[in-house]
Order: sequence, then C-alpha cells, then structure tokens
Amino acid sequence: MGAAIGQSLPVAVGVLISPLPIVAVVLMLVSERARANAGAFLVGWFVSVLVVVGLVAVLAGSAVPDDEGTPLWAALVKVVLGLLLLLVAVRQWRGRPREGVEPETPKWMAAIDGFTPGKALGLAVLLSAVNPKNLLLVVSGGAAIAAAAPRDTNAQVVAAVVFALVASVGVVTPLVIYLAMGDRAAAVLDGLKTWMVQNNAVIMAVLLLVIGAKMIGDGITAL
Repeated sequence: MGAAIGQSLPVAVGVLISPLPIVAVVLMLVSERARANAGAFLVGWFVSVLVVVGLVAVLAGSAVPDDEGTPLWAALVKVVLGLLLLLVAVRQWRGRPREGVEPETPKWMAAIDGFTPGKALGLAVLLSAVNPKNLLLVVSGGAAIAAAAPRDTNAQVVAAVVFALVASVGVVTPLVIYLAMGDRAAAVLDGLKTWMVQNNAVIMAVLLLVIGAKMIGDGITAL
C-alpha cells in the first residue's frame, strides 16, 4: 500500500497544481451562488478523479498475473504515458503567451456567473476526466498505483482515495481562503486568478515535463 501511494503521490501533486480548476473555483466564489457552486465543483472534482484513477488502478492491476512482478506491458505503458506527457508539455510551452500579450481565456470562464450547482459539477467532470492534460495525469496516477500494487485491490483503492484527496487540495484552497478571510478574500482570490491565468501554460508545461520524465524513468527501470 505504501509503495502505491508513494509512486502516485508526485502525479497527484501535479493534478493539485493544475491552474484551470483552481481558477474555476475562484470565479465561482465571486459569483452569486458562491458556496453552492464551489461545493458542487469540489464534489464533482473529487469523485471524477477518484473514479478514473481507481478504475485504471484496479483494471490495470488485475491484468498482472499472480506469479509476476511488473510485466513488460505495464512498463511500456508508463513509458508511453511519459512520452505523451512530454509531448503535451512541449505544446504547452510553445503555446505560452509572449511577454506583454494577454492569454486567451476559455469561453466557459465568462459563463460561470450564471452557473447552477449542476453546471458547476459538470464543469468539474470536464476539467478532471475529459480535459486531455488532466486526464493524462490522472491515468498516469492510476498506472503508477497498478504497477506498485498489482492484484492488491485494497491497496489500490486506498491509494486511489489518497490520490484523489491530494489532487483536490488545489481546488479546496480557494474555498478555505474565502471562508477564512471573509470580505478580504476577494482581492487575494482575484490576484491568484490573474496570476494563474497568465502563467497557466508555463505551469502546466513544467508539471507535465517533470511528471513525464518520472513516468519514463519508472518505466525504463521496470523493463
């Protein structure tokens, strides 16, 4: 169990720091339905991450024969996932806004003011389980758990829950600031949103590069 948590924890931290979900929560907290929308988003985010990472861990782990350690295909999957993460990292870096240029913001950000809790929950699912960058990270986390604890369903489930909890810290943080600071939170959250939108591409490029390199290294070690 400890190995499964340890192997997947760096990937969970990568999901934690992903800027767009944090920005989404910040925007919800300055909307009319602040607490309801932010709460629905947090629930949707946690459940989506947990379901995806848990399914990947259990399904991939159950495919490992009892008498083997890490099979060749599992090591190759980690290498392939690592290469995909590196590819996306390069695309993010090349697509970063140049100095003095405002980054293009997704259209859904402008619509958040009119969101209901149901739409907030749906956005959480899209950003965690459909968005290619975050989906790659979550799948990589599931693959890391499966490789570290093959055919140990209990360890896989516990590691998946820990992964989802750690991956949710980033989206919980703005809500904690909102509840702790009251009226003073608006300025802090607005500054956080502006910085993360401006640096989204660079943050994701660095995260994907580091995690991709780790996945490739782990895969090569297991070959």
